[in-house]
Amino acid sequence: MQYMLLIYTNEAEMAARKPGELSAMTQGYTEFTQSIVRSGNYRSGEALEPTSTATTVHVRDGKVLQTDGPYAETKEQLGGFYLVEAQDLDEATKMAARIPGAERGYVEVRPVRVFTKPT
Repeated sequence: MQYMLLIYTNEAEMAARKPGELSAMTQGYTEFTQSIVRSGNYRSGEALEPTSTATTVHVRDGKVLQTDGPYAETKEQLGGFYLVEAQDLDEATKMAARIPGAERGYVEVRPVRVFTKPT
Protein backbone atom coordinates (compact mmCIF):
# COMPACT_ATOMS: atom_id res chain seq x y z
CA MET A 1 0.00 0.00 0.00
CA GLN A 2 1.20 3.50 -0.73
CA TYR A 3 1.37 6.26 1.88
CA MET A 4 2.06 9.98 1.64
CA LEU A 5 4.40 11.25 4.32
CA LEU A 6 3.61 14.97 4.47
CA ILE A 7 6.30 17.00 6.24
CA TYR A 8 5.17 20.11 8.11
CA THR A 9 7.68 22.57 9.53
CA ASN A 10 7.70 26.14 10.76
CA GLU A 11 9.26 28.24 7.98
CA ALA A 12 10.30 31.04 10.35
CA GLU A 13 12.18 28.57 12.55
CA MET A 14 13.81 27.01 9.49
CA ALA A 15 14.99 30.42 8.27
CA ALA A 16 16.49 31.17 11.69
CA ARG A 17 18.62 28.01 11.80
CA LYS A 18 22.37 28.32 11.63
CA PRO A 19 24.20 27.05 8.52
CA GLY A 20 25.64 24.08 10.46
CA GLU A 21 22.15 23.04 11.56
CA LEU A 22 20.85 23.24 7.99
CA SER A 23 23.79 21.22 6.72
CA ALA A 24 23.18 18.50 9.32
CA MET A 25 19.47 18.41 8.48
CA THR A 26 20.20 18.16 4.75
CA GLN A 27 22.59 15.28 5.45
CA GLY A 28 19.87 13.60 7.52
CA TYR A 29 17.39 13.87 4.64
CA THR A 30 19.96 12.50 2.21
CA GLU A 31 20.63 9.50 4.43
CA PHE A 32 16.91 8.87 5.02
CA THR A 33 16.13 9.07 1.30
CA GLN A 34 18.98 6.73 0.41
CA SER A 35 17.80 4.23 3.01
CA ILE A 36 14.22 4.06 1.68
CA VAL A 37 15.50 3.84 -1.89
CA ARG A 38 17.71 0.89 -0.90
CA SER A 39 14.86 -0.82 0.97
CA GLY A 40 12.52 -0.47 -2.03
CA ASN A 41 10.00 1.70 -0.14
CA TYR A 42 10.69 4.93 -2.03
CA ARG A 43 8.27 5.94 -4.80
CA SER A 44 8.69 9.71 -4.96
CA GLY A 45 9.54 12.73 -2.88
CA GLU A 46 10.21 16.43 -3.19
CA ALA A 47 10.83 19.52 -1.11
CA LEU A 48 8.52 22.47 -1.72
CA GLU A 49 9.40 26.12 -2.16
CA PRO A 50 8.31 28.42 0.73
CA THR A 51 4.66 29.35 1.14
CA SER A 52 5.52 32.87 -0.05
CA THR A 53 5.65 31.34 -3.56
CA ALA A 54 2.25 29.60 -3.25
CA THR A 55 -0.93 30.49 -5.07
CA THR A 56 -4.30 29.13 -4.01
CA VAL A 57 -6.99 28.63 -6.66
CA HIS A 58 -10.69 28.12 -6.06
CA VAL A 59 -13.81 28.34 -8.20
CA ARG A 60 -17.01 29.97 -6.91
CA ASP A 61 -20.12 30.42 -9.03
CA GLY A 62 -18.11 29.60 -12.13
CA LYS A 63 -15.48 32.26 -11.42
CA VAL A 64 -11.85 31.29 -10.95
CA LEU A 65 -10.29 33.12 -8.03
CA GLN A 66 -6.70 33.00 -6.92
CA THR A 67 -4.94 34.37 -3.90
CA ASP A 68 -1.32 34.57 -2.92
CA GLY A 69 -0.12 32.16 -0.29
CA PRO A 70 -1.21 28.81 1.06
CA TYR A 71 -4.79 27.71 1.62
CA ALA A 72 -4.57 27.93 5.41
CA GLU A 73 -2.64 30.16 7.76
CA THR A 74 -0.98 27.81 10.22
CA LYS A 75 2.10 27.74 12.43
CA GLU A 76 3.54 24.83 10.44
CA GLN A 77 3.62 24.72 6.65
CA LEU A 78 3.81 21.82 4.22
CA GLY A 79 7.46 21.76 3.26
CA GLY A 80 7.76 18.51 1.34
CA PHE A 81 6.62 14.95 1.00
CA TYR A 82 7.57 11.37 0.35
CA LEU A 83 5.41 8.81 -1.41
CA VAL A 84 6.36 5.41 -0.03
CA GLU A 85 5.32 1.80 -0.35
CA ALA A 86 4.69 0.12 3.01
CA GLN A 87 3.10 -3.11 4.14
CA ASP A 88 0.87 -1.28 6.59
CA LEU A 89 0.40 1.87 8.66
CA ASP A 90 2.85 0.63 11.28
CA GLU A 91 5.67 0.38 8.74
CA ALA A 92 4.75 3.78 7.25
CA THR A 93 4.77 5.51 10.65
CA LYS A 94 8.14 3.98 11.47
CA MET A 95 9.51 5.50 8.25
CA ALA A 96 7.87 8.85 9.09
CA ALA A 97 9.53 8.88 12.50
CA ARG A 98 12.95 8.68 10.81
CA ILE A 99 12.36 11.83 8.72
CA PRO A 100 14.54 14.65 10.12
CA GLY A 101 11.63 17.11 10.00
CA ALA A 102 9.73 15.04 12.56
CA GLU A 103 12.17 16.19 15.24
CA ARG A 104 10.93 19.80 15.20
CA GLY A 105 7.81 19.63 13.07
CA TYR A 106 5.24 16.99 12.16
CA VAL A 107 4.89 14.26 9.58
CA GLU A 108 1.35 13.38 8.57
CA VAL A 109 0.99 9.80 7.34
CA ARG A 110 -1.90 9.30 4.97
CA PRO A 111 -2.83 6.24 2.87
CA VAL A 112 -3.19 6.86 -0.85
CA ARG A 113 -6.68 6.07 -2.07
CA VAL A 114 -6.75 3.60 -4.93
CA PHE A 115 -9.38 4.14 -7.58
CA THR A 116 -10.34 1.49 -10.06
CA LYS A 117 -9.12 2.36 -13.51
CA PRO A 118 -11.74 2.96 -16.18
CA THR A 119 -11.91 0.31 -18.85
